[in-house]
Amino acid sequence: MNTGGYYHSLPGDPLRNFIDTTAEVQRSMGFQNEKDHPEVAPSQFEINYNYAEVVVAADHIQLYKLICRQVARNMGMTASFLPKPVVGVNGSGMHTNVSISKNGKNLFWDPKGEEKLSKFGYEFLDRILTHGNDICLLLNPSVNAYRRLDPHFEAPNQIKASAVDRGSMIRIPIGNERSMRVEVRSVAPDANPYLVMLSIFKTGLDGSTSKIKNLRQAERYLPDNIYKALADFRKADWTSELMGEDVKGRYADLKEASADRCARLLGTFVKAPEVQYHHDVYNQYLWNKF
Repeated sequence: MNTGGYYHSLPGDPLRNFIDTTAEVQRSMGFQNEKDHPEVAPSQFEINYNYAEVVVAADHIQLYKLICRQVARNMGMTASFLPKPVVGVNGSGMHTNVSISKNGKNLFWDPKGEEKLSKFGYEFLDRILTHGNDICLLLNPSVNAYRRLDPHFEAPNQIKASAVDRGSMIRIPIGNERSMRVEVRSVAPDANPYLVMLSIFKTGLDGSTSKIKNLRQAERYLPDNIYKALADFRKADWTSELMGEDVKGRYADLKEASADRCARLLGTFVKAPEVQYHHDVYNQYLWNKF
């Protein structure tokens, strides 16, 4: 296990070798990585790559995970996309950066806007904040995902928007005419990327805007367990409009059945069933038994 932290990247470091190899394979498959580095937690890493149109971007996420697993396997390692694989250290997220263009123009850019974000961009993020609890289950679909949403570990559990506060669900990064965007930070790495993209873009474009006072900085929080997220998801009118009643019900039933395999009272430690039923590599092993 690499324990060097964010800036540790010495020659021969196994994590650095893994990151470099993964980036090369990524480039060879046609989606260019922009930057990569070890992260805060032991053996944690981040690889960012180029923008793509929404469905292709979701494809890239699936390819990215597959590449990481295959490269890790070839190097005698295991790549895990559990949100909280290790107790007591920062979990892993899938920060999702999004913007909308029309006729080649980035509609989120306004050089005179607050943080350079346009009125359209703020309306987009306001709708996501409004429906933050409604769509939380789509962005965080597993028991383990709610272990990550712990404020002690730089986790985005607050339904807020901020340019600097990393505890906020949405961050507004520094951008320019090409790169201006909003970053939805509460997405878990085990989420279905197609449902993530659907929920973020559909909500940002067509959702409603709450009359909550000071919406972007109101004291509101995401659920701290999957059962609360399930209840919010089931009762929300918006998720029915987003997915349709039938698909919504099936999705919720599947996630509840999956959650029930794990201990209801989560406690402090990651339970064996969490790994067994939510760890991709373990799941692959189980499926190969059939």
